[in-house]
Amino acid sequence: YLISGLLVFLPLSLTVYLLTLTLNITDNYLGKFIEPYFLREFGFYFKGLSIIIFILMLVIVGFLVSNFLVRRLHRMFERVLLRLPFFKQVYPAMKEISAFFLARDHAKKFKQVVFLEYPRRGLWSIGFITNDTPEQICRKIGRTDLCHVFLPSSPGPFTGYVLIAPKSDLIFSDMSVEQGIKLLVSGGVVNPFVELPEVNLL
Repeated sequence: YLISGLLVFLPLSLTVYLLTLTLNITDNYLGKFIEPYFLREFGFYFKGLSIIIFILMLVIVGFLVSNFLVRRLHRMFERVLLRLPFFKQVYPAMKEISAFFLARDHAKKFKQVVFLEYPRRGLWSIGFITNDTPEQICRKIGRTDLCHVFLPSSPGPFTGYVLIAPKSDLIFSDMSVEQGIKLLVSGGVVNPFVELPEVNLL
């Protein structure tokens, strides 16, 4: 009974704890700017109000950008931004990263799970093919069978290294992208080919 209780309680409590921690950090940061204004203008402020206002602002911005005229203005603003020093180097990369993390289906970004002999011979790492290597890079390297392999860290599968590897050096796995992520997040504890058993509480 104790083990069954822990199997139910621990995942739920850790998830709630991480969510609460994230919300508290966000609220403390945004509250520094919003709380003084609300106290001065309206005479009240409660914890979490800054997050609600921030979410409403994002919804309004998303609604406005969906408008054709505002979308054109946003593109003009981006073109101006890309002419500025620092912004033209950093902004495009940040935009691509944001688009990746906010994608609804990471399976469209990670194309296939592969095994790569890395960091040395005899040791195999799990990676994801993300794209074929551009022709300009292939010509520089002198190979035509190159691809981009994202080598993630564990337990956070969305940070790691990007490798340019010959396809002949890769072993293509039968695992789906979701199964590969499951294996990485669990640190190799979970067998990706076996569904987690339901907890019998009786």
